[in-house]
Amino acid sequence: MTESRGRTILHGALGLGGIVVVWALAATTVFADKAIPTPWGVLAGFADDGARFYVNNFAGTVKEASLGFLWGNLIALALAAVVLLVPVFEKVITQVAVISYCVPIVAIVPILYIILGGAEGPGDASPTAVVLAAISVFFTTVVGAVLGFRSADATSLDVVSVYGGGRWKQMSKVQLMSALPYIVSALQIAAPAAFLGAILGEYIGGVDRGVGPALINAQQNLDVERAWGIMFVCALVAGAAYALLGLLGRVVTPWSTGRTA
Repeated sequence: MTESRGRTILHGALGLGGIVVVWALAATTVFADKAIPTPWGVLAGFADDGARFYVNNFAGTVKEASLGFLWGNLIALALAAVVLLVPVFEKVITQVAVISYCVPIVAIVPILYIILGGAEGPGDASPTAVVLAAISVFFTTVVGAVLGFRSADATSLDVVSVYGGGRWKQMSKVQLMSALPYIVSALQIAAPAAFLGAILGEYIGGVDRGVGPALINAQQNLDVERAWGIMFVCALVAGAAYALLGLLGRVVTPWSTGRTA
């Protein structure tokens, strides 16, 4: 296991190094006349901006994404449980989930901003960004939870029923355990989506600082290095959230990864 993990890390490092080399060559040759910075230019931009710039701008966006992630997933899991306990509502809830996935988020940002407005004060979360983050995670978690609940072993459900257990007992004792790996996987996918939704929510305005305003400022000032630096930090934050939930899945559902409790 250790050798396999070390080999995976080595291959990942080599792949990342190769991408950086190709990027540097392309930026200095083929795209030399384009607005593509070099790797060392982006690093210089990081040094010029400093850690405080990124902490100040990412703190609010991460807060908005976390709130949207929390509420969006809570509502999704609750509705998935309703589908399981009262199957007659499945069609309606599924249609709502599909609509939330199909509606372009960018198109509803102005509408939400008119209804909800921006942040009430400096450092406060933008309601528009929070709602967009929640919408971004809703479909994934609903579908993942419903599929997980339905993956429960029929024999185990019959055993619970024979011993007098009803629908609630079946869900809490059997179906929830079967659904946990699916739910964790859905949450992994939802975490980066929530972060993206929060950023899009900030683009319309209403916040004094955040990733959205920082990107708009970099675009207006033609600060390519800063824009690319923000992009890379966004990728790191989203990747860290994905990895953290993956680690949580290994702890909460060890049976799904081939490990023993």
